[in-house]
Amino acid sequence: MKSLSARWTAIAVAITLTGSALAQGHDAGHGAHGEQPSHHGAMDMHAMMKKNDEAMAAMPSTGDVDVDFAMMMKVHHQGAIDMAQHQLRHGKDATMKAMAREIIAAQKKEIAAFDAFLAGRGHGTKK
Repeated sequence: MKSLSARWTAIAVAITLTGSALAQGHDAGHGAHGEQPSHHGAMDMHAMMKKNDEAMAAMPSTGDVDVDFAMMMKVHHQGAIDMAQHQLRHGKDATMKAMAREIIAAQKKEIAAFDAFLAGRGHGTKK
């Protein structure tokens, strides 16, 4: 599954770069003078990313790097699920829809692993 791992890395980098550009007020390649993308789906994706980034930034640190990592990764993975579900609802490309289904399945498994870890550390399973 090395190619799937490489795709995940590429997706994570793209999401991070886009989110960083948005946070800095750049147009992230959507045209000059702050033009908005013509497709509502793109704006929905950006809103999802912004909400996800804000949720992670607002999380208080527990002082335990492992717990903080698990808690923030849960939020990050849920954001990936939300975006993938949006892709399934509004996307048209069969390859992207298949990738969205793979992402949902994989991220749910990883969230379950984070939940188990956090429960073992006395941090429950808040979502």
